[in-house]
Amino acid sequence: MSIAVHLIPLPDVSAAEAAAWHRIVANATAHDLPGVPAPDPERIHAQLTRPALGSRRLAWLATGADGAPVAVAGLRVFTSPGQEHLAELELHVDPAHRRRGAGSLLMSAVVAACVTEGRRSLIAAAPADSPGAAFAERCGFRRALTLDHLVLRLDELPDAGLPLIADTPPPGYRAAHWTGTVPDELADAFAAAKNAMNDMPVGDLDYGSVAWDADRVRSMAKAVADRGDTLLTVAAVHDDGTMAGYTEIVLPQGSGPRAQQYDTAVVPAHRGHGLGLWVKAAMVRRLRAEHPDVVEIETDNADDNVHMLAVNHRLGFRSYRRTHEYQLDVPAT
Repeated sequence: MSIAVHLIPLPDVSAAEAAAWHRIVANATAHDLPGVPAPDPERIHAQLTRPALGSRRLAWLATGADGAPVAVAGLRVFTSPGQEHLAELELHVDPAHRRRGAGSLLMSAVVAACVTEGRRSLIAAAPADSPGAAFAERCGFRRALTLDHLVLRLDELPDAGLPLIADTPPPGYRAAHWTGTVPDELADAFAAAKNAMNDMPVGDLDYGSVAWDADRVRSMAKAVADRGDTLLTVAAVHDDGTMAGYTEIVLPQGSGPRAQQYDTAVVPAHRGHGLGLWVKAAMVRRLRAEHPDVVEIETDNADDNVHMLAVNHRLGFRSYRRTHEYQLDVPAT
């Protein structure tokens, strides 16, 4: 059944519009992912009103016949060299208003914007076996990658710590850690290590690649701080000054006891020494010492990223849901 739906572009998102966006996301999350916490309202507001790194955002709000918001869509248009072909979709329809045309109307607006912006690839994520996954497939998206979501319960780890994983890094390496922006003396080495993420498994996604430098890693940390989140990093530095590997955790504003895993990478020349396992174990120890209110970490890995899945399972992460990444090849004008 279709109803009268009005589409409102949001060049500047007001506080009231951000609150409506949050209500729709919260309702959709509770319906589609019971047990998964909805984003904090202030975090949603920050994401909608503050620029993300290497991209800009377009947004739309759909209202029903009575003017009440029923659905939202956001389009992240990537601007970094190597990703100018790409856009990423976020679309949510309130469960009480699904199958009435709002999602299809928003999708039409998003695809038209991709054409205008000269984007050839539109990517989107949806929980496996969810209404969002079925909607993406009806709209012509193809499944390009499956992510396995895992959670580590810190309060279930042995009180004595992480057995069989040393407190200190392997011989020839030293530990480094920081909160927020990387120290200046490590910025270039950190940027070089960040480029190791370019060989991360991405399935069939036409995701492109990003070249990291010191300015970009500083900008990334600023973007996280500007939206009210806390970024923690633990790294292993080789005796020659090379940053061999690192892991990042974000403590989202208002997220309560759950931390979010960001990047973990080991530079190819330093693989095979257990550094991925060591930096992640060191981060767990850091969280338990500095942030005892955090009781769990959520991460996700491509289902063909066998090595990192093995590392996470050894640490005690357990799978609890799956997400599909979809891609639409945008028709040329």
